[in-house]
Amino acid sequence: MPKRLLLIGPFPEPITGNSLSNKIVFEGFNGKPDFKVKRVNTSLNFFDENVGSFSFRKLIQSIKHNLQCYKVAFTDIVYITPGQTFFGILKYGLFIALAKLSMKRIIIHIHGNHLHKSYSNFSPSKKGIAKFILGKADKGIVLSESLIPNLTPFLNNNQIHVVYNFVEEFLVQNTAEMIRQKSLKTLNIIYLSNLMEEKGILDLLEALKIMEKKGIPYEARIAGHIDIKTKTKVESYIEALKDVHYMGVLRGEDKKDLLLWGNVFVFPSYYLMEGQPISLLEAMSTGNLILTTDHAGISDIFTDEVNGLYIDKKSPEDIVLKLEKIRNEQEYHNAMLYENYKFASKNFSTEAFINNLETVFKYDLE
Repeated sequence: MPKRLLLIGPFPEPITGNSLSNKIVFEGFNGKPDFKVKRVNTSLNFFDENVGSFSFRKLIQSIKHNLQCYKVAFTDIVYITPGQTFFGILKYGLFIALAKLSMKRIIIHIHGNHLHKSYSNFSPSKKGIAKFILGKADKGIVLSESLIPNLTPFLNNNQIHVVYNFVEEFLVQNTAEMIRQKSLKTLNIIYLSNLMEEKGILDLLEALKIMEKKGIPYEARIAGHIDIKTKTKVESYIEALKDVHYMGVLRGEDKKDLLLWGNVFVFPSYYLMEGQPISLLEAMSTGNLILTTDHAGISDIFTDEVNGLYIDKKSPEDIVLKLEKIRNEQEYHNAMLYENYKFASKNFSTEAFINNLETVFKYDLE
């Protein structure tokens, strides 16, 4: 008899690493005969850079989401992707409590590296509530080894599993020869993520402004949802920079085309909630050299001078320095493009991601 699986967490829209992951989990298990899948979508119907912060608007939406808690009674496994702040934990408390009372298996999957930092700053009462809620889980999942400490305040080490992120299969289909022919003769710079200040978009745009003043040739294409707080600044930069083009929010083949056009992917993130960015894996799998910060779980999937180059946080000047280095040492860095494709397409498939989750789910039922 198929196991009934209930997924609780955000789904697109908006597109984030967490919501995309939940979409892939839903689709992956929906096609398996051993599982019958339902979901509760906890996405907000608006984009907010202050993820996890409290507002009455968020509270009202959370109450609406909790009205679907009855679905817990009709499932065997409850899979939840909670937030990394007190409110982000609390809004899943009713689901977890009901699941525990009705003796369902509870699996929590943390998409980031901020939970342990948040928890350490909680008041004693908040720590007690957070531990009471998350400690009810039977298993916990993190995205890489360095992120395990996010769950150790709540679960024993033998309850915590590592499941690496993924690259959607369509991105690597029929691309090998095209990627093999890529080069760094011209700098085709891409940014593909939500346009939030903490993701480093303003640092990149300032770097491109410096590049333009220095007369260094490049073309840059920027894609992703613009946060309302950075909208004015981002639009001002894009209007002023003649070789920067904003592509909007891209999906499917449009996203694939952008990634295949590019050869340098710049990701200057210092985002508090960052975990293991899917966009970084997508860029590798489509033959891009990576410029990124040593932040969150990035070091578990990225090696400096192998997959690309590290850049300093909040430093447009260092971004310029590394782009100049790539341009001046093209022959040396060209090899990274195809090597990144081989590395990412081999190690981060959606099939491996779903199979690894299934192993955790079935082990949990032994």
